[in-house]
Amino acid sequence: MNPFLNKRIVLGVSGSVAAYKAAELASKLTQAKAQVDVILSEGAERFISPLTFASLTGRKAYSSLWDSDAHVVHVGLGEAADLFVVAPCSANTLAKLATGQADNLLTLTALAARCPVLVAPAMDGGMFEHPATQANIQTLHQRGVQILGPAQGRMASGLLGWGRMLEPAEILGQLRLVLSRGGPLAGRHVLVSAGGTQEPLDPVRYLTNRSSGKQGFALAQAALDLGAQVSLVAGATAASLPTPHGAERIDVETAAQMAEAILQWAGSADVLIMAAAVADFRPRQVQLHKIKKNLLPQIELEPTPDILLAVAEQRRQTGRPAVVVGFAAESQNLLENAQDKLARKGLSMVVANPVGLPDAGFAVDTNRVSLLWPGGAVEHLPLLSKSEVAEEVLKRVVALLAEG
Repeated sequence: MNPFLNKRIVLGVSGSVAAYKAAELASKLTQAKAQVDVILSEGAERFISPLTFASLTGRKAYSSLWDSDAHVVHVGLGEAADLFVVAPCSANTLAKLATGQADNLLTLTALAARCPVLVAPAMDGGMFEHPATQANIQTLHQRGVQILGPAQGRMASGLLGWGRMLEPAEILGQLRLVLSRGGPLAGRHVLVSAGGTQEPLDPVRYLTNRSSGKQGFALAQAALDLGAQVSLVAGATAASLPTPHGAERIDVETAAQMAEAILQWAGSADVLIMAAAVADFRPRQVQLHKIKKNLLPQIELEPTPDILLAVAEQRRQTGRPAVVVGFAAESQNLLENAQDKLARKGLSMVVANPVGLPDAGFAVDTNRVSLLWPGGAVEHLPLLSKSEVAEEVLKRVVALLAEG
């Protein structure tokens, strides 16, 4: 399910102080199992050496048309590439790409490339907003070249404005999205909930749980990797997690807000994966003022909306979502409670995971789950990272959609 696995990516590096970010990008792509061929312009070599990239990628880095024994090296690199990325792309290289100049190995290879081309501009004070640069960007855009950024911020000159190259992690997310197009969930809308809700008690306190949201965010990323359109409803405890690139994120705080968001989006979704740890109870009355420490309160609780039961009713009326996956986080009687949830809420599948273990459940990076289906089938998965759990769940979702 890794969209980078064995993909050939040509990374062009042009003359910019942001070339140091290209080294990090090359490293991240290599760690993601891509085969990265780096081409440096003459200007880029003023900032960083080919040896740096060769050391990071384990592959030869090119800087001249004449430094390889390969026959027409630019054609070989361009035609073998799955993606051609120029990061950083200086104003000069941007202009060359727009006008089809081919006076160095980087621009020659760009002309020979038969794959998606993406450029991440990086330039100083006012250069990005200049009409000539904007015209070049428009020309490239019309040809199908994807422009990544730039960001706004402080430049090497000390000026502030648009022109900073995007950070490597953001570029990596955009490349991942491009490589995922056409996957088995292409054209499908997957709705994922993640994280815990917070139920206010008074202006400064609330009831909540230990859910980090990591499993739900991993599920959103796995769905994106399969080509899905993803909407992610994130509870308050997941507020600090970065949004998977390409996902539409809706932040909520309370169970009632999560129910409203889920029911609003479920009608257009093909798949709902309800991984959020929604509070089961909330204070019947929220205090207007902070409860003082010397006044021990008696707190009366009431149930929160049962989102999956509401989805089950909507599903009976409309037939959507076609697949609904629930999560059952339990501290005892795991399989019994999960089986009961599966039956009562009309789920397509339930993911049962124990909580309270040092290596599974809340606030850790691994999980140990069992998958249950209607009819009594149970599959126990070994200890996996939450990303691996997400991949296994999405494989089953693809199969359930195929079954109709």
